[in-house]
Amino acid sequence: MKKKLTAMNGKITENQITFTVSEAINHLRPAEQILVDSDQLSFIYLMEDHEDYSYIAFPEETWELLKTAVKNKLPVWLSFNNEQVELSQFTEELDYIISNIRGNGNYGDQMVSKVEENF
Repeated sequence: MKKKLTAMNGKITENQITFTVSEAINHLRPAEQILVDSDQLSFIYLMEDHEDYSYIAFPEETWELLKTAVKNKLPVWLSFNNEQVELSQFTEELDYIISNIRGNGNYGDQMVSKVEENF
């Protein structure tokens, strides 16, 4: 079953950005791909385990830190309690998807507008 976690409470520490999630992540591996959820105004980073994918949602509230990550090429990590996982290829994938969204009505007018405002 696909699981969706939401990245929250991001902070910059030691030249990286770390977001917390509400469930265990130690069994998940980065899939190095970002999707867009235009209805929820979120970027979705894919992670996988041995059975299925999990979605890590980055809603609009996290975008200021995501902008900093892309601009400064900072690695992005997830944290749950004492577990940490780096989201490999995150900034490269996000930069690519942002460039595709700008001016592209296929993502929906609201998503395009919000991305253009924030990035």
